Amino acid sequence: MMNALESTSTRPYLIRALYDWCTDNGFTPYVAVLVDDTVQVPREYVKNGEIVLNISFDATSSLKLGNEFIEFKARFAGTAREIMVPVNRVIAIYARENGQGMAFPVAVPTTSVGPSAVDGTAKAPSGPPRTAGGDANIVQLVSSDEPPAGPDGEPPRPSPSGGGRPSLKRVK
Repeated sequence: MMNALESTSTRPYLIRALYDWCTDNGFTPYVAVLVDDTVQVPREYVKNGEIVLNISFDATSSLKLGNEFIEFKARFAGTAREIMVPVNRVIAIYARENGQGMAFPVAVPTTSVGPSAVDGTAKAPSGPPRTAGGDANIVQLVSSDEPPAGPDGEPPRPSPSGGGRPSLKRVK
């Protein structure tokens, strides 16, 4: 009998299920990815170590939602690019139109300080640590036009416009 630690991850199955839910309901599936050296994406579109990718049928070709990797071809500024994302680097999948989806915890070393890939200098990890258990941080989808939570941890007030595209925000 296999225990929970020996079984395969549920993450790729949940990603495929939410992808199917998005497409069945006419929504555009987006994945948010925590970028490191194992992620093959156009680096010029990475912001704050993350990238959001449209993985809809219309935006990709040869999409494979595997147990280890999400692979596809997509155009960025008119240039075809090969995209390969390890499933364990996906931090969320959601519908662009309404923000409904799921966020995942991502394990990141909390004590290591390594060289920067750009200039070779050591840098401390930015932001609070992420843990596999997910209890250190909660990730929620919020509208990108909302201001960040205040120092007292109070959530932001709703935007008067009520619009905006969803984005990820980490809260403690």
